[in-house]
Amino acid sequence: MSTVNQVTIIEYPKCSTCRAAIKSLKAKGNEVVTRNIVEQTPTAEELKQLLKISGMDIKKLFNTSGDVYRELGLKDKLASMSEEEKLNLLASNGMLIKRPIVTNGKVITVGFKEDLYAEVWGNNE
Repeated sequence: MSTVNQVTIIEYPKCSTCRAAIKSLKAKGNEVVTRNIVEQTPTAEELKQLLKISGMDIKKLFNTSGDVYRELGLKDKLASMSEEEKLNLLASNGMLIKRPIVTNGKVITVGFKEDLYAEVWGNNE
């Protein structure tokens, strides 16, 4: 018997990778709730919680290929910033956050790779 996973995807609607991720999640039978990363940017506290659940390094949350990241020269600045400063910086501008972020409250993926999605979000058949 299949169960439907409800997942929340924090994404940017104009991002083709985010659209592909949503399509992939739905194709795997997930019920998808979308959240615009710019209009509803995750708070520093939310990001801290996501990191805690995922166990990933905070650096993985930065959209290192984004314009804002480059404009702020973060490549050279991140090393000297505290975790709190990094979280507040991420929460200040959704475009700094790597997307899409998908979570069901217990598991989190950042970015989109089809094989990872099949492994993590594809258990609904």
